[in-house]
Amino acid sequence: MAAGSRERNPGIPLDLGWVESCVVNLPAANRRAATHKTRRSIKKEWQAAWLLRAVTCIDLTTLDGDDTPSKVDRLCHKASTPVRQDIITQLGMDGVPLSVGAVCVYPERVPDAIRSMNTINSQVPIASVAAGFPAGQIPLDQRLQEIKRAIEYGATEIDIVISRTLVLKSDWALLYEEVKACREACGEGAHLKTILGTGHLGTLTNVYKASVVCMMAGSDFIKTSTGKEAVNATFPVALTMIRAIREYHTRTGYKVGFKPAGGIRAAKDALSWLALMKEELGDDWTKPDLFRIGASSLLGDIERQLYHHVTGRYAAIHEMPLS
Repeated sequence: MAAGSRERNPGIPLDLGWVESCVVNLPAANRRAATHKTRRSIKKEWQAAWLLRAVTCIDLTTLDGDDTPSKVDRLCHKASTPVRQDIITQLGMDGVPLSVGAVCVYPERVPDAIRSMNTINSQVPIASVAAGFPAGQIPLDQRLQEIKRAIEYGATEIDIVISRTLVLKSDWALLYEEVKACREACGEGAHLKTILGTGHLGTLTNVYKASVVCMMAGSDFIKTSTGKEAVNATFPVALTMIRAIREYHTRTGYKVGFKPAGGIRAAKDALSWLALMKEELGDDWTKPDLFRIGASSLLGDIERQLYHHVTGRYAAIHEMPLS
């Protein structure tokens, strides 16, 4: 995994004083988010370069009830060759390695993904959701077993989901212990991405506090959503989580990644997310070891935009494999 090139967040002891002092100014957060959305977008060759960067940050995902080995196989091929070769050639990128950040599947589909990657000799990481995804409403011991099973299958990244009940009850101590247990279940072989399910948390202050607690417990990434909530990744929520990451880094020196997920489908949205990361956290957080986008259809639109950049016209969606 790309994150292996940096020092992992080992976590710190739970500091309830820090947690309880967290307060988010809702009007200010909304104003900052609104000004970001209205800024001028990136153009021409700079847009193409940033779209290629966005490709490397995608967790190409399938989390459906009808997932099959053949569907996972197609996803893995697309993950390893995310942009058509003719487009790559016209962009002058021949010979430059390009793949998505990871493929994300359910635990039972991890062996399918491993077989596919071995067949095509690809090094794209395999991520697995776990810990009772998407609701998190199962006993902790079962959640930990699911994490360990996904790792035994070969997953090197684990996307867990927290119990939102603990946030709504302000039971920060138990949330800390559960996430810490998940981190320990991952060991040193798999990185932990912790999903907050922000659409269920009620307030931005709860989002900030949950972010801080999960980082204290050792999360390598914090993630907005499962993609199954009515409200998923939004800029006010993202800004709240990003500011928590910045404070944690300032206080501890450890860098924690960020992953928005749910409803991100357009190339222009990917550019906006990258711009937000660069403005708020710096260039390190525009690369896959510290930034991921959870998406299933985003890659198709990025590929279409790159095609338009090199040809001057838009391709039909069926011209982009697995779009």
